[in-house]
Amino acid sequence: MNFSILKQAQELKSKLDKAQKELSNTIIEADSGKGAVKVTINGQQKILSIKISPSVLDPNKAEHLEELVLKAITEAHAKSQKLAAKQLKGLTGGLKIPGLT
Repeated sequence: MNFSILKQAQELKSKLDKAQKELSNTIIEADSGKGAVKVTINGQQKILSIKISPSVLDPNKAEHLEELVLKAITEAHAKSQKLAAKQLKGLTGGLKIPGLT
């Protein structure tokens, strides 16, 4: 067994664990409708909160609110993925590791 490779794998795992912890503590916000809907997500794509302004709570315009929520979630998710990919790319040296990159 090549101990050098094993040591490198252990170091990479340690760095990846640290990066995952940092991502879980990274907060990303996105909004839509000029701030009418705000979504907070972490670097691991876990939605932490959704805030909806009372000004868009019109029962006759539920479809509009749904669109705003979807847009804000999509934007927050995209920002979170971009941040995670950037951070993990530095650790993996550009290697495509399933589930990580």
